[in-house]
Amino acid sequence: MSKLYFTEEHHLFRESLRDFLQKEVVPNIEKWEETGQIERFIWKKFGDMGYFGLATPEAYGGLDLDLFYTVILLEEMQRINSGGFAAAIWAHAYLAMTHLNKEGSQEQKEKYLTPSALGDKIGCLCITEPFGGSDVAGMRTTAVKKGDNYVINGSKTFITNGVYSDYLIVAAKTKPELGNKGISIFVMDRDASGVSATKLEKLGWRASDTGEIAFDNVIIPSENLMGEENQGFPYIMQHFALERLIMGVNAHARAEYALEYTKKYMSERTAFGRTIDKFQALRHTFAECETQMEICKQFNYYVTKCLDNGDYMVKEATMSKLQSTKMADDVIYQCLQFLGGYGYMEEYPLARMARDSRLGPIGGGTSEILREIIAKMVIDNKDYKPAT
Repeated sequence: MSKLYFTEEHHLFRESLRDFLQKEVVPNIEKWEETGQIERFIWKKFGDMGYFGLATPEAYGGLDLDLFYTVILLEEMQRINSGGFAAAIWAHAYLAMTHLNKEGSQEQKEKYLTPSALGDKIGCLCITEPFGGSDVAGMRTTAVKKGDNYVINGSKTFITNGVYSDYLIVAAKTKPELGNKGISIFVMDRDASGVSATKLEKLGWRASDTGEIAFDNVIIPSENLMGEENQGFPYIMQHFALERLIMGVNAHARAEYALEYTKKYMSERTAFGRTIDKFQALRHTFAECETQMEICKQFNYYVTKCLDNGDYMVKEATMSKLQSTKMADDVIYQCLQFLGGYGYMEEYPLARMARDSRLGPIGGGTSEILREIIAKMVIDNKDYKPAT
């Protein structure tokens, strides 16, 4: 089925990327998982290889390739078994950089997007708030216009790259009385006066720096506004489709890797005189897991193709994340069970995979929120529109 979506060039890219990750990233993963900080040298190497610019226009240092190159990048990063490292990379390339590419002015793109594609600057996207969670419209951070500046006050939490990034894409209310129609998007430098960050300790994704960020009378020039004032909510909603698809692809890829590893283990582990892959109960359970993974993978490829064609895929991308993250949790839980006591040991990959996978149904919109979004579209016939 991959022939429907992947060309020979895609396969060559995958081989090259896999080799790069094994040589440059894998030897450092354990250290980054322990310290919770990814060293800067690898960001530059990713930039030099063009991996940050796969979907970025050539004018800003990118390669402007189709979305299946992005899928390959996501899939291969799941195979090195560090959800935190993968999250740090894609949060920079497909959250922060996506907003810069779509809403940034010429000057903003030259200042932030080009160095981001080259690996010289790291970005983060600041939307979620301590009291808001998945309720984007309920955010409390404000941006008050004063002369030629905006004054920003408030806080954000659970921000990937929130501690060590160089710049921040920040959502804030410019007209709080308008609710979700009064949100705007800004870009600001990390060293802006009044910006502070606290690192959060997490169950999984340990290699990434997840932060809580405070804005205390942060003054930024009005030219730091991205796109039009009060149009932030439709910008955010429009890009959620890509973010949710990314999390869906991550999910099917980590489940696929878990199954590959587990199949090899089962072919070598013996009990009662034969390898455990010969026991019918285990074989049939494995077959069910493989089936669920493959269904999600092929649906995710279909959504990728539609997004690449310019279709507005809010419903389908939401379904992708909802179903794929649940599937990955179920499959990885079962794979850990296949390994028995060894699955629970840190020296085997399933323990970390189980921790990292658990964030799937939470981040980027909880499964509960996603079900309501889908229900509004399929029951109430709500029609979400792209930003104009």
